[in-house]
Amino acid sequence: MATEHGDERHGGGGPAEVFRAFLKLGLTSFGGPIAHLGHFREELVLRRRWLTEAAYAELVALCQFLPGPASSQVGFTLGYLRGGLAGALLAWMAFTLPSAALLLAFALGAEAFTGPAGQDIVHGLKLAAVAIVAQAVWGMARSLAPDRERATIALAAVLILLFVSTAFAQIAAIAVGAVAGFLWCRRLGAEAADPLPVQIPRRVGMLLIGLFLLLLLGLPAAVAVWPGPALARFEVFYGAGALVFGGGHVVLPLLETRLVEPGWVTAEAFLAGYGAAQAVPGPLFTFAAYLGALAEPGPNGVFGAALALLGIFLPGLLLVMGVLPFWDRLRHHDGARAAMAGANAAVVGILGAVLYRPLWTSSVLSVADFAIALTAFVLLTAWKAPPWLAVAVSVIAALALGVVARV
Repeated sequence: MATEHGDERHGGGGPAEVFRAFLKLGLTSFGGPIAHLGHFREELVLRRRWLTEAAYAELVALCQFLPGPASSQVGFTLGYLRGGLAGALLAWMAFTLPSAALLLAFALGAEAFTGPAGQDIVHGLKLAAVAIVAQAVWGMARSLAPDRERATIALAAVLILLFVSTAFAQIAAIAVGAVAGFLWCRRLGAEAADPLPVQIPRRVGMLLIGLFLLLLLGLPAAVAVWPGPALARFEVFYGAGALVFGGGHVVLPLLETRLVEPGWVTAEAFLAGYGAAQAVPGPLFTFAAYLGALAEPGPNGVFGAALALLGIFLPGLLLVMGVLPFWDRLRHHDGARAAMAGANAAVVGILGAVLYRPLWTSSVLSVADFAIALTAFVLLTAWKAPPWLAVAVSVIAALALGVVARV
C-alpha cells in the first residue's frame, strides 16, 4: 500500500500494473479529453499516488501545448513514468482498444442501418454530434478565447474556414493564430509549474522529433511516388494526428476534408460514426478506427482500422516523448506560451466553423431536428449529463419522430 508520500510514485510499478489501471480507465472514461484528464488525476494521482499533483499539472500543460490527442499523450507518458517503454505502450493499448473495438463493430455492422429505422438512428447520431460539438465550442471559447484579442483570433479562423474549406486553410488558420498570439498575447502567459520528473536523453528526443518531421514531410512525397491505397490512407491519418490542436473534436474538419471529399467515406457515414464515437469511453481519436474500417477502396475492415489508429496516434506519441527533454526550457519562454495561446484561440474558431459546416448544414433540417439538438445541448451544458446520455436521447427522439412520420 502507498504511504502518504507514496512509495508507488515515480517507479516501483510494472507493465502489468499499468495495463490493469489503464484498462479500467479505457472502459469507464466517458466525456472527452478534459473528463479523461480528471479520471487520470483521480485514479493515478490521488488514489494510486503514481506522481505528485505538481508533476501531473506539468505533464498536462505539456500535452496541451503539443498537437495530438492530449489525454492519450498524458496516458502514454504516465505509463512511461510508471513502467518504462513497455508501460507506455500498454497504457496506450489499454486506454485505446476498448473504444476502438466498439467503433470497429459499429462500422462492420453499418449495413444494419440502411432501413428506415436505421436511418433514423443515424440521423439521431448526427444531431447528437451537433450538440456535442456545440458544447465543445462553448466550453473552449470560455477558456481559450475569453478576451478580445483571442476572440478576434477565433473569429479570423472561422472566416478563413467558412470561405476557404480546405485542409491547408485549417493549417493556415492555426499558423495565423500562433503569429497573432505571439504579437498580442504575451501578457496572457501564466507562470510555468514545477518541472516534470522525467529523464530522457536529449539526443533521443531529437531523434523522435526528427522521425515525426520525416514522416510528416516524407509521407506526402512517398504517396506521390508510390500512390498505393494503404500508404495514402496512412498519410491522411498521420497528417490529421500531427496537425490537430485541441483534442478529438478538432480532428473532425481535417478528416472530413481528406476522407469525405475524395469519396473514401460518405458524409452520412462520417457523421453517424462521429455521433457513435460520443457514446463510447476512451479517446475520441478512435473515431479513426471506424473510418479506416469503412473506407473504400481498401484497405478496410480490421486492417484498415488498425492502419488508421496507428496513423492518427503515432505523431502525438512521438512528439510528446521527443519534446519532454526540452520542455523545461521551452515552458519558461513567454513567446512560446503566447503563440500557443493564439493557436488555441484559432482552434476554437476552426471548431466553430465545423459546427456550421458540415454538422449543422447536413443534420438540422427541420424544427424538430433543431429541438432535438437543442435538448441534447442543454442536457450537456446545464444538466452536466454524460455524452452517452445525450446520444441516447437524440437517437430515441429521432426514432420516435420517424415512426410518427411513417404512420
